[in-house]
Order: sequence, then structure tokens, then C-alpha cells
Amino acid sequence: MAPLENHRETMISTIQLNNTSPKFDTKIEKKYENQIVWKNVILLSILHGLVVYGFYLLFAGYGKWKVVLFNAVYWPFISIGITAGAHRLWAHRTYKANLPLRIYLMLAHTAAAQNHIYDWVRDHRVHHKYTDTDADPHNATRGFFFSHMGWLLYKKHKDVIEKGKTIDMSDILADPVLRFQIKYYYPLVFVMYFIPVVIPWYFFDSPLWHSFLTSTGRYVFTLHGTWCINSVAHKFGTKPYDKSIRAVDNSVMGPLGLGEGWHNYHHVFPWDYKTGELSGCKSNFTAAFIEFMAKFDWATDLKKASDEMIRKRVYRTGDGTWSKMDILKKCDFSNSEFIDNGESYWGWGDKDMKQEEIQAINKYNHIRDL
Repeated sequence: MAPLENHRETMISTIQLNNTSPKFDTKIEKKYENQIVWKNVILLSILHGLVVYGFYLLFAGYGKWKVVLFNAVYWPFISIGITAGAHRLWAHRTYKANLPLRIYLMLAHTAAAQNHIYDWVRDHRVHHKYTDTDADPHNATRGFFFSHMGWLLYKKHKDVIEKGKTIDMSDILADPVLRFQIKYYYPLVFVMYFIPVVIPWYFFDSPLWHSFLTSTGRYVFTLHGTWCINSVAHKFGTKPYDKSIRAVDNSVMGPLGLGEGWHNYHHVFPWDYKTGELSGCKSNFTAAFIEFMAKFDWATDLKKASDEMIRKRVYRTGDGTWSKMDILKKCDFSNSEFIDNGESYWGWGDKDMKQEEIQAINKYNHIRDL
């Protein structure tokens, strides 16, 4: 599903008084009114209605808890397609992946049914490039509900469309795995969505309808998990790295979001594969997954911020809530050069990245190609 927003109309009337008189342009700017996309409203209402009905059947004794357990185990395997795939690999290019890993992440992302990779990546890059402006698809300044799911219920703001056209997407179109997904997206979604429906029906003797409802519940849960990063992680939390932006580190969404909730860090260092300082399965499952893949060379060129770069940024723009402030007190940055500017670009490969920053990141992470 693509993001949607509100519009601004501009009326321009030019009045020429006579042949010798100057021209006066009168611009009457009218604020955009929210234009509801009823198709999305109806679809999301049906999905949430099915989830409520599914809960009723489950607690009334008609459903099977082992089907719920199956979907709970299945959930991280498809969510990783969003977090490690669409987000960290393709949107921000925080690492490289070989062909088998890219195929798996593409299929997992398809199973999550959150639009094809091209649209997902473009909108996310625009979000980082123009955070909390009218060009941001889920602009947090328009309210918590809007940034959570309301952005899907309204037509896109014209700035989202215009700025989206300026984002370099050549890397996405150059990947044959992604071209395949884009071309065959709807048949792939159909197959990938119904695999977890058929498995419980076949192996657990679950009625197909009940299996479908449980799978839909898992799907809606996954949607809200993604949306919470746009809403909760832009409102409730701390700003250890940059107090001037809305993105926050949220200690609840960090683990629950498979490591995506360390959002203040992520907006400052969007090219870092960990999207936060913490790693490990409990606090950052996605980073642990990427590190595991790296052990077999399926994931390479992992990029992360150095301790020095983090400390300098905390010193310069943090709100004082960093967990290692004692270390910072012993550092002297009075004559230091600050080269990071992550809040103004979408990730690795953005043309606005400073060359000094690129070189420093490559040197620290032992990456040879620029």
C-alpha cells in the first residue's frame, strides 16, 4: 500500500491594467484539504474487522492455539524481509548481500505485503531526505494518527510526489531480483500470503477459514509494527544523538521492532547496518541476523559508525540522555572536525554525503570501494 496525503492548491491571476502599467501577480494560496482514499479506508477496515472476528473465534474455542503459535514463529522470518531487506539493504544500502540472500529477503518482503520494493524504498528515502516536512510521506507534524496509519488513508501531498521524482532509484532498478519482484508482484503476494494459510490447514487440521483469519491477524500485527516506527519512534523516547529532530530512541520499540526502534540514532547515521548502538538478538534481532549472514559472506561491506563519530555527534547535538555520558566527559572535542550530516540524506549513496564522511566510514569499516 502506498502512502497518501493532503494537497495545496494555488490560484494565480495576472491583472494587466494597461499597456504601460506593470503586471501584478496575485497569489491566493489555499491550504490543502485532506482527500480521503476510500479504497484504502474500506480495505483497512475489513482487515481490522477480520482480526476482531478471528480473536472472537479463538477465545470462543473455535480456533487452534497451535495455528497462532505457527504464525508467531513465522512472523520474524517475513519481518526480516522488511527490516534487513527493504530497509537496511535496499533503502539505506548499509551492507551488500549475495544472490541467495537477496532472493530470500525479496520473498520475505513480498510475504509481508507492504508494497513492492521500488515504492517502499522510494518513499522511505524521501522520508529521510525530507523528514517531517510536507514531502515526508508520513510527516509526524501532522499528528500521531497520521504518521501511524492516516498517511495511507489520504492522497499524497504534492511535495511527496515531486520530491520522490528527485530520488535516485537506479540501484533498485539495476537489481534483477527486484525487477522480478516489481514485474510479478501481485502473483507473488498471492502465493506468499497463502503459504502460511495452507500449512496449518494441511498439517494442523485447521479449517481453512480459521487459518486465513489467523494469518490475517499476523499480517495486521506486522503492519502496525512497521507503522509504530513512523509514529511511536517519532514521539515517545529520548534523543541521545540529535535533540533537534523528532525521531527518538524508544527502548520498547527497539526490541519489539527487531532493532528498528533506535530511531534517533538511525536518522543521524542512516548508513549504519545496526540502526543503533546495541546489537544481539534481544535488542536488535535484525543486526544479529545480518552479522550471522556475514559469517558466511552472504552479507558483506557492513557499515557502522565508529565510537569517535558517535561521541562527537552526542557531544555536538545530543540531549544528554546517552548511556555513556561518563565517557563523554573525559573527551576533548574543542579542536575536532565534525564531518557527519546524516540528518540531511537518505543513506549510503546519497549525492549529498560529504566525501570526508564517506572516506572515514570506508576506512573504519575496511571497505575499499567508494
